[in-house]
Amino acid sequence: MTTSTDPRPAVYEHVVEGFGTVRLVPVDPDRDAPLLHSWVSEDRARFWGMRDAGPEEVRGIYAHLDSLTTHHAYLAYRDGVPVALFQTYDPAADRVSECYEVRPGDIGVHLLLAPAAAPERGFSAHLLEALVAYCLSTHERIVAEPDAANGKAVALLERSGFELGPEVVLPEVVLPEVHLVEKRARLAFLGR
Repeated sequence: MTTSTDPRPAVYEHVVEGFGTVRLVPVDPDRDAPLLHSWVSEDRARFWGMRDAGPEEVRGIYAHLDSLTTHHAYLAYRDGVPVALFQTYDPAADRVSECYEVRPGDIGVHLLLAPAAAPERGFSAHLLEALVAYCLSTHERIVAEPDAANGKAVALLERSGFELGPEVVLPEVVLPEVHLVEKRARLAFLGR
């Protein structure tokens, strides 16, 4: 595995025993679009909903996200290597708010793991440990809403201590700057 040093300051750094140091760095749409495109366009990322997006469209999506104060995108690095795209958002400012009662202190999350050359036992759980620590350092409860058909994501959340909620249908969003198709999701919650 090649190590790359990202000079951008991290918003969070967490050492996971036996795993390494996880750093969260805000996505720079211009710089990171080629890398993100290579991840979201793979078949394994079909639940991310961006497989047919070109590099410029991916850049535009993350430029729009970067303009919001309620939604944030980060590259997660493990010992200097980018290993995931991690997004946080205020559920009250998101379509998920139409599907459950948002509480003060909630934070929504999305996670896309980078392609791995070879599977590593416990990788997802260790990475999630750092991401959960980041979210719960400033919020009371994490809300996840993976695609209901994404059994691997749902199982990972359950193994990591999330309480599974109901299946819901997130409504379609059509705005000039973003289009999100309707999504059948499984809610999952983890509090302090």
